[in-house]
Amino acid sequence: MRKGMSQRETKRIMKRMGLSMDVMSDVEEVVFKMGSKEMIIEDPEVAILNLKGQKVFQVTGGKITERALVSEKKIVTIPAEDVRLVADQTGRGVEEARRALEESGGDLAKAILLLQVK
Repeated sequence: MRKGMSQRETKRIMKRMGLSMDVMSDVEEVVFKMGSKEMIIEDPEVAILNLKGQKVFQVTGGKITERALVSEKKIVTIPAEDVRLVADQTGRGVEEARRALEESGGDLAKAILLLQVK
């Protein structure tokens, strides 16, 4: 058994398998955004593996930092008729109905459910 293959042999085998690999140069950072945080990889080495039309990105090296994402609440205008409807449907006061609508982003069904559960 041979200890190692030459780069030329490796490329030939990869080509036979329908696999090609390219290196992306000048990549400054890669950012992965999850639901509650971001992972930032600075000065990474990025390779693109192309396997029969499917691209796979391989990220290695670099300095890794993580940071929490701050969720921005969007301002929702709640119509007075929606507040009255939620209040009537749940038997709660107008202020409670307004808070439930604000908490649910203006969604009537969610606001009603919130007040019925409380």
